[in-house]
Amino acid sequence: MNIIAIIPARMGSSRFPGKPMALMLGMPMVGHVYLRTALSESISSCWVATCDEEIKNYIESIGGNAVMTADTHERCSDRTAEAMLKIEQQTGKKINMVVMVQGDEPLVTPAMIDVAVKGLKDAPEVGVACLMGPIETIEDFNDPNEIKVVVSNTGRALYMSREPIPTVKRGATKGNWLKQVCIIPFTRDYLLTFNNLVPTSLEIAESIDLNRCLENNHPVQMVFSPDPMASVDTPSDLTFAEGLLRKDPILSRYMNEGNTQPAARVGT
Repeated sequence: MNIIAIIPARMGSSRFPGKPMALMLGMPMVGHVYLRTALSESISSCWVATCDEEIKNYIESIGGNAVMTADTHERCSDRTAEAMLKIEQQTGKKINMVVMVQGDEPLVTPAMIDVAVKGLKDAPEVGVACLMGPIETIEDFNDPNEIKVVVSNTGRALYMSREPIPTVKRGATKGNWLKQVCIIPFTRDYLLTFNNLVPTSLEIAESIDLNRCLENNHPVQMVFSPDPMASVDTPSDLTFAEGLLRKDPILSRYMNEGNTQPAARVGT
């Protein structure tokens, strides 16, 4: 099975312009995401999909794979789908599964990629899965940048919101607080199907793409990971995530101490 990871990244973030190339321990954030994702044994290759030459040139400078996409995409899934088709054309190999990894998840681990892939493999009737993790603080529970999710007893997503769900007014406890982690494996065909669906009202209201699946009665298999995660939406998030990264045990597997270049060139 040909399983690849694609990291959509662009410089024009409205909340944090230039975010992918923001330095963390001297290395651009997108470099950390790429090199950490590429360590997964579940994928055959890792790519960055971008409309910015600066990002493409950087990824290639560290021995990575990058593919240029249109600068008109409003959603990561659209950029990922375009990149997938270009990679198939470039490599001559049909792709079976694409793991979309957001470029602002610098603490992604190979284990997260592996468990997300396994989650989709274990649900062959489902076209998309998504990683989720625990919400540890009331501040994060109330933070609109954290996408909250409620799930069924079989781990299927019931709803996703930027509001605090489930309600705490009638006894929902910290153990029920779950957040989306933006590591999302799609089957090849479902990614194309998803992108051909018209954006839905709840997707637009919440600004959460996967609500499009739910409104069309397409199941989303949620997969739990206990590993700590820190998405970067603002410069202050970057500072916080950098502190966590400094103590992260995976760091030494891809980055030389005191050196902003990878410990080994990654040509996956």
